[in-house]
Amino acid sequence: MHVVVHGGAGSPPNEPAERQTTLADATERASEAETPLEAVREAIRPLERHSAFNAGIGGAVQSDGVVRTDAGLMTDDGTTGAVCAMAGVCHAVDVAHAVATETPHVLLAGDPAVELAAASGVETDEDLTTEETRDRFERADPPGDDIGDHLGWVREHFAGTDTIGAVATDGDRLAVATSTAGRWFALAGRVGDVPQVGSGFFADDRGGASATGEGEAIARFGLARRAVELLETFGPRQAAEEAIAEFEDSTGGRAGLVVLDHAGHVGSEYNTDSMQTARTPRE
Repeated sequence: MHVVVHGGAGSPPNEPAERQTTLADATERASEAETPLEAVREAIRPLERHSAFNAGIGGAVQSDGVVRTDAGLMTDDGTTGAVCAMAGVCHAVDVAHAVATETPHVLLAGDPAVELAAASGVETDEDLTTEETRDRFERADPPGDDIGDHLGWVREHFAGTDTIGAVATDGDRLAVATSTAGRWFALAGRVGDVPQVGSGFFADDRGGASATGEGEAIARFGLARRAVELLETFGPRQAAEEAIAEFEDSTGGRAGLVVLDHAGHVGSEYNTDSMQTARTPRE
């Protein structure tokens, strides 16, 4: 099983060595999975549970003080599931899997997605904040209940780019998954690129890609789909480089992505200050 995992593109992390170890451990665990779809879920779960990454516990807080999670996954045969705007759900990737395998839909949002999580055995009603994230939110002097106050506050404070993602192949099948808690201090209910097919994640018979960065720009551009399209012309490494170059030229935004083809060749590129990745087999 070939697996590549990213921990988000953004500012240099406070504890890069610990994060890198966590990424490597998650990648090794994922490489033992029986299928690529299970591999990407195995890679994502420990990162959703680790507060050093912006997905699940310790994730970005929205303007009403709530952490809401999003995720999307896809296989090369078109099996697709995504969820967004879920409060109290750490393992968003597992709920996206439930959408893909238990419903005829592609995307489920909000409270109904949380209800599906509970019905599928995924834990709900978790406190996804930490002491550090609660302190950060309070230091930002959060707004009151009026939507006008929220709009002004968001325009002043909205920031951040991190998310997590994985792509895996066994040489036959291929799967991708991306998971996030969004961007810091977004308007309550905001949804970015991660659960949007072709933006935060995409896979087909050419390969797969998981994106991370400024979600609004990524969604407008369709970064993950573009990276996979470029596999018709380039190998994964150059496809990633070309996709980020086109993205920056078109949007001026900041992002990163990982790309994998069915042969297990890996590409990764970013135009932020940092993006940590891990892969197996290690080169």
